[in-house]
Amino acid sequence: MNPIPLGLCPPLSVQKTPQWTQKRVAITGMNNRPDNPGPGYATARCLREHEEFAGDIIGLGYDVLDGGLYHPDICSSSYLLPWPSSGEAALLLRLQQIHQENPFDVLIPCLDSELVAFSRLAPALADSGIHTLLPEPSLVGRRDKDRLPELCQAAAVSTPAIRHLTHPRFFLDCEREGWSYPLVVKGRFYDAVVASNATMATAAFHKLAGEWGLPILAQQYIAGQEFNICALGDGEGNSLGMVMMRKRALTEKGKAWAGTTIEHPLLEAIAQRLIEQLRWPGPMEIEMICDSQGKFHLLEINPRFPAWVYLTHGAGCNLPARLLQYISHGRCATEKARSGMTFIRYAEEQIVPMAELEAMTVNGSRILSTGFSKTQCVANTRVTVQLIDQDLERIL
Repeated sequence: MNPIPLGLCPPLSVQKTPQWTQKRVAITGMNNRPDNPGPGYATARCLREHEEFAGDIIGLGYDVLDGGLYHPDICSSSYLLPWPSSGEAALLLRLQQIHQENPFDVLIPCLDSELVAFSRLAPALADSGIHTLLPEPSLVGRRDKDRLPELCQAAAVSTPAIRHLTHPRFFLDCEREGWSYPLVVKGRFYDAVVASNATMATAAFHKLAGEWGLPILAQQYIAGQEFNICALGDGEGNSLGMVMMRKRALTEKGKAWAGTTIEHPLLEAIAQRLIEQLRWPGPMEIEMICDSQGKFHLLEINPRFPAWVYLTHGAGCNLPARLLQYISHGRCATEKARSGMTFIRYAEEQIVPMAELEAMTVNGSRILSTGFSKTQCVANTRVTVQLIDQDLERIL
């Protein structure tokens, strides 16, 4: 198999120090909104709570009110980035400014909307000593929602029909084309609405277009049980680990509010075929649904860790830690995830002094005045996701 393309993630196995446990890691996506949290905060928790990790975590966000930026037990410092619409030059300049002020070794992007920009900037970041494990922009495009049929045909995986839309008139005539309601209206990067008629679909089109821009996607609706897979690829078609989860409770936006790890050979085989077909480097989330006939269908592939990634730590297969290990040394742990571990998400309040908010607003940064204490972290960490034994599943 061919190696990972040059510039994406040069292996650091020739470097003896620092070990992965001492790395300084910058992580984006630190918003932890209750209904739709960013994956960055959960990714940071996975590293911080790994028993061997003793490095620093630098939180990167786009909004002053991204709550994960202010958690003293997770991030030793935090910075604001320019919005993706500002362009890649502005993003690179800001990252270089942060790196000069507060050097870091590894960058983990955690948001769909920023991934292509970071992928294009990966060679320049590597020249500055910032290492990543990211797919090339063309590979990111192969898993776009409107290109799933092409990918699934190559990987022998089923997926519902999907349409690329720039105007809502499709919803008035879709039944003539063999479609039926309900159907799913999806934003370019995030959000999905199940619409039961043309009026609902049209309203969803305009709402999502206003938030995420065009195109909007229409996908045939399949009823069934939803499953998600968090996986890590090496860029050569191999999996460095995966955790499969059955959704147990959903938010209004269809996000997992509770889920349980499972073992499922068929689901694992499907995920492996997709990883092989894409030759995917780095983290990914595979969203599947099982219909009433027991057939699995691919709904989406997200090019980053999911918001529920903390469950991988609780299940004994800490994928953010494995990512850092692989970037640092070209190898990583191999333990399989334990089945029967359940997460339940709940919201909590983060108390932030006004001085910190003012500093973030004016300077775009927050740096703790005292050094980070691993012992203090273990003592003070607030549990925002509970991991529960299989024996307690009956109460959910």
